[in-house]
Amino acid sequence: MKLGVIDYIDCAHFIPGHDKCGSLHGHTYKVEVVIEGEKKSGMIIDFAELKKSIKETLSFYDHKTLNDIMEFPSVENICESIKNKLSKHIQFPFTLRIWEGHGKWVEM
Repeated sequence: MKLGVIDYIDCAHFIPGHDKCGSLHGHTYKVEVVIEGEKKSGMIIDFAELKKSIKETLSFYDHKTLNDIMEFPSVENICESIKNKLSKHIQFPFTLRIWEGHGKWVEM
């Protein structure tokens, strides 16, 4: 069974050497976390517990300049960084999808 939560972070970044994205600009990133597991006592996990773990992890990125956190803040690297941090808090297999604006996303 799958269960999901959506949250958002607002961040600034620039992509070094990129023609269009080489200057500082911002995005609202939509962050989707979908866990997989079996129900125990009627649920896989309490939404409040899952949302707390996600909020704590995302607070590291929210309203930050991502270049201060990583060398090359592409959406692929942002997703990988968030997934690594979330893995320390979520004890279920999960999929992470990060939307950079409308119509552009990466998933792992």
